[in-house]
Amino acid sequence: MDRPDAPWCEPPTVLLRDQALRDFLTAAVETYQLITPSTPLPCFALLLGSAHGTTYAVERIAFGRNARAEDPAARVEFAASIIPRFGTAYENEARGWWVNSRDLLRISREAEADGLELLGSIHLHPDWHRIGPPSERQLVLSDRPTPMDHHTFGHTSWPVNLICYLERRGDATYHSLAAWAPPNEPDGPDNQCSRIPLLVTADVTTER
Repeated sequence: MDRPDAPWCEPPTVLLRDQALRDFLTAAVETYQLITPSTPLPCFALLLGSAHGTTYAVERIAFGRNARAEDPAARVEFAASIIPRFGTAYENEARGWWVNSRDLLRISREAEADGLELLGSIHLHPDWHRIGPPSERQLVLSDRPTPMDHHTFGHTSWPVNLICYLERRGDATYHSLAAWAPPNEPDGPDNQCSRIPLLVTADVTTER
């Protein structure tokens, strides 16, 4: 007997408000201008919006403090798991992000009060192969996840993870953006993120 066809399932899609992207880019460019070879400063924000089936609509972003250098739990996690697995570069407390738990709770409650939910995160990748230390110039970042990103996205399990890549060319700073779903098995063989289609609102005014 023939098996019935499996029901069609609409693939995930991320819809991002142009204003939310602009808010992040403003902070990201400011952070980018402060990065030095010894201070790979992070820029990270939470994505707030709503989910309708497999469509995730990001309405706004919210910034929280980085507890990487202050939270004892973060120190233990980086010392015990992150540094041995991903390298001594993560001994630098300017690298990596651990969102402050109080900020996370506050942002989640404020979003819920506005009828929104926490969908995921967005963070900055700079052109480290150009502005990083000579010993790390072989590390070419992009809007694709690093091994550390695959690990982090898998353990937060947020459905939407955006990576914003910035690169300086001449007197202008350019960006690219990609959305990623968490891996199915954060610590197993299927530990790679999958790309999600991303659409940004075309917030323009036209006259006829």
